[in-house]
Amino acid sequence: MNGETGTGRSTGSGGARAGVLRGAGTAERAVRRGRRRAAAVLVLCLALAPALMPAAAAQAAPYAIGAHAPYAAVPYATAADGKPTVRLSAKEAGKGGTLTVTGRGWRPKALLTLLICGQNMIGGTNSCANGDGRAVTTDTHGAFRRKLPVAEPPKPCPCVVHVATVTGAAAEAEAPFTVAGHPVAPLPEERTGGRLAVVAQPRLTGSSNLLTWFGAPAQRELRVTVGNLGSAPAKDPVFQVGTSHGVFAPQWAEQQWRGTVPAGKKAEVRLPVELPAGAHGDYLVSLKYGGKVLVEQPWGVGRPWGVTLFWVLLCVVVPTAVFRVGMAVVDRVRPHLPGRDRGRSAGRTRPAGRTHAAGRPPGAAGTGKRIRNRTARERAGDGTGTPDDSAALPWFTPDTAPSTTTSTERPTSKGSA
Repeated sequence: MNGETGTGRSTGSGGARAGVLRGAGTAERAVRRGRRRAAAVLVLCLALAPALMPAAAAQAAPYAIGAHAPYAAVPYATAADGKPTVRLSAKEAGKGGTLTVTGRGWRPKALLTLLICGQNMIGGTNSCANGDGRAVTTDTHGAFRRKLPVAEPPKPCPCVVHVATVTGAAAEAEAPFTVAGHPVAPLPEERTGGRLAVVAQPRLTGSSNLLTWFGAPAQRELRVTVGNLGSAPAKDPVFQVGTSHGVFAPQWAEQQWRGTVPAGKKAEVRLPVELPAGAHGDYLVSLKYGGKVLVEQPWGVGRPWGVTLFWVLLCVVVPTAVFRVGMAVVDRVRPHLPGRDRGRSAGRTRPAGRTHAAGRPPGAAGTGKRIRNRTARERAGDGTGTPDDSAALPWFTPDTAPSTTTSTERPTSKGSA
């Protein structure tokens, strides 16, 4: 009994131990299978990673702000300081190529100009390739995208792409750009020093003359008193004078003032200002120095009424002269009527004894008949008869017609003498 019982116990414990071992082996095999599956998935992901990276980059590109990001998908953003920004599709290109310029932070629906300029546009638009510039209008968000042909500016590089407003408030931005193959030269040294500021009210002096009344360019002289706030003297400073009309931006022109403003001193600067021929209306004269607008002076220009008067006189005098000349030509070339000639000949007095037959030999055929007819016409013209009488009585000839004197005489009575 005991032996059987011990054998049974040992058999039961061995079976339990074998079951535990089998469960551990099964768990270990499951863990190994999980590790193999994870390794297979990891290897598959590493194999597919190169193919998935372009797709992920394409999906993330619309939300990335970069130089090559698509314009339509890039979110609109402005600079932190509120100034407009300009981005280029490439930093360098050769002549004849194309450059894509994008911008943000501009005024909505503003007209802009895009230019490639040399010498960092130190000399103004005179250093830009103006003939190859382009214009663009911003959208409702103040952004734009425009292709700009690459051209060589008249000045050497370093070059920039200059974007500025044409209408409304003045705004501008620049981005560095390199024109491949274009000469490169160091920037010119600044010839002026000091910091100039306006210390008195500016004035526009001068008046219009008779030629201005007939459309000649209006001229004035801008007088500004400036003071040097810097520590170095300002020698021969270069100012920019601009004139604007209505909503248009000023058209700047550089003018150099000959003289020196010592440090801490002031001087009166006189610069000429001229408008185009025939200009009239309200203008605004601006003065800029060192990139800062110093003066804005209004200028009201009268209408050139002399031009209006000239055109009115021209419209009145020329038709009258043409009419008179035409009437004279018509009077010259129109035919003369026979009745008018007969009236003119009747008014003339012929000399006695002078006829057309005077130079003809006697006995010429038809001479007597012509003389008789002429005599009848002359008598009719002298008042002895009327042309109607000869026309009404064609059967009478001048020799046989009854005389009015003999027909109206009454015979004398006997003894009345």
